[in-house]
Amino acid sequence: MEAATNIFSSSIYSWYEKHGRKDLPWRKNITPYSVWISEIMLQQTQVKTVIPFYERFMKKFPDLNAISDASEEEILALWTGLGFYRRAKNIFAAKEIVKKNFDNNFPSTFDELVSLPGIGKSTAGAILSIAYKKSFPILDANVKRVISRHDKVDLSEKKSDNKLWQLSDLYTPNKKIFEYTQGIMDVGATVCSIKKPTCIECPVSKTCKTAFEEIKVIRKSKKEKPQREIFFKLAHSNNKFLLFKKNSKSFWESLWVPYEDEGIKNDKIFKKPLKRNQQKFNHALSHLDLMITIEIFEYKKPFKISTNREHQWICRDEIKNYGLPKPIKLIIDNHV
Repeated sequence: MEAATNIFSSSIYSWYEKHGRKDLPWRKNITPYSVWISEIMLQQTQVKTVIPFYERFMKKFPDLNAISDASEEEILALWTGLGFYRRAKNIFAAKEIVKKNFDNNFPSTFDELVSLPGIGKSTAGAILSIAYKKSFPILDANVKRVISRHDKVDLSEKKSDNKLWQLSDLYTPNKKIFEYTQGIMDVGATVCSIKKPTCIECPVSKTCKTAFEEIKVIRKSKKEKPQREIFFKLAHSNNKFLLFKKNSKSFWESLWVPYEDEGIKNDKIFKKPLKRNQQKFNHALSHLDLMITIEIFEYKKPFKISTNREHQWICRDEIKNYGLPKPIKLIIDNHV
């Protein structure tokens, strides 16, 4: 068994040395901090989507010292458009803990890492193996696919995850851990694809129990996502926009949005505008489809409102410094 596991791991890291995606921005100038940021961004998000966000984030916050005094608002602002904003809030919460409990030095043990918000077992393993070059297993979606096919693990079984973790631990080598970890993620992403794996290019096809078999893609019946209607009122005066911080624990939590109403109706919070127009559009979240109606009110100058909601008149030039949902930012960016 030991020989078989050695063949698996050596095949993976040898493949990486020749074919790995070494040009990805988070594989240059590697630090525990940079691995952490990239791994959090890559959760539930494709590489091509993450690249520009990662580069922009690292330009502003290249290391722990740079992000040490950053506000949650600054972090959310850089996250606008990437989605799953809870990840950005976790980065803020984690860096505050690192500053307070670890003297602003990034943790280097498994138990310390998984104690931080947003870091689970696989993310901790990636940080330890890539940044610290310590032998720890990982099991992200790509790795899970490679190992489950290689060992013909039935993913429908209740304890399949436990079995996959055992196999991942077994296959994780004590040497060349950096190359192995990067390699198995890359094999899953570029060779062992979901629908059409290119087994002829796979470094472990000779020992794979399902190599060259036709992949039966089980088409899950698409459950219709629930829909929700949202009514917004966006007041603006010249280049200033009235936005409200969404503090309810739901989607877009902590982001800035127009005034949210239960329906299109007159509201005493707003004065009579000079002009008004209305836009309607749909926006899909991972778990919810939003049907958004937004009324845009134009005023001669900003006015004070009576409300206990956190709000600000924000200059267009300053919008980039605030976390906004992508569709709201697009409306403001495109509004003349």
